[in-house]
Amino acid sequence: MEEEKKPYGTVLLKAAKIIDHLSNSREAQSLAAIAANTGLSSPTALKILDTLLLIGYVEKDEQTKRFTLGSALIRYANNRLANLDIIKITDPYLRNLQAGLDETVHLGILDKDEVLYVNKLETQKAIANINSRIGNTNHLYSSAMGKAMLAAFSDEELAAYLDRVELVADTPNTITDRDVLKEEVQKVKMLGFATDDEENDLDVICIGAALVVDNKIYGAFSVSTPKYRFEREKTIEKVLETKQNLLAELSRPNTFIS
Repeated sequence: MEEEKKPYGTVLLKAAKIIDHLSNSREAQSLAAIAANTGLSSPTALKILDTLLLIGYVEKDEQTKRFTLGSALIRYANNRLANLDIIKITDPYLRNLQAGLDETVHLGILDKDEVLYVNKLETQKAIANINSRIGNTNHLYSSAMGKAMLAAFSDEELAAYLDRVELVADTPNTITDRDVLKEEVQKVKMLGFATDDEENDLDVICIGAALVVDNKIYGAFSVSTPKYRFEREKTIEKVLETKQNLLAELSRPNTFIS
């Protein structure tokens, strides 16, 4: 029986676990929390963190002894995001959408079982607590962009996703029942847009749409609005109009997407 080959550089795989955990954490993390959430022992996690500190991929608060992603890693990530074709293609349309509503507009792409924020256009008006940053990820099942992309999944892909992912509530409004989520996804398919009604952040409503051409999911975009000034019909109209324009742009033969 042939011996199973182990990947070269297992330390890098462990470092990747630490970086993934820090990138998905909204607050600085202690050594104990990092070890517990990555399945590493504290001594192993500390050795890897010390190396990541040296190259600037991780930063440490000397007072609290907690860790966050470092500026070097964030700089590399931002450089990569800036070069994504989908950002360049959608940017003028999303800026027009943002100007028409003066609300926060996001662009995201599918990243494994999450939506990765790759662009964010800020409103100049007062906003509620919208916890989003370029480079952060969010759930597919509770975000407007995520649910819009789930609606582009085949029945088999959606079933596999639900088998892999635990539906955890971030707010009292988060859908955590598989059957209810399936019904929500079917609704998105019929309407052409998805809604996040305070499912990620209280007092925030998002309307999102996916960008799908020839069964390929290029990404999704959304508008985030404080609940007290949410104009449902106007927002949906603008989102669907922007979606139509972007799908026409992405369908052009000379449009290049990496």
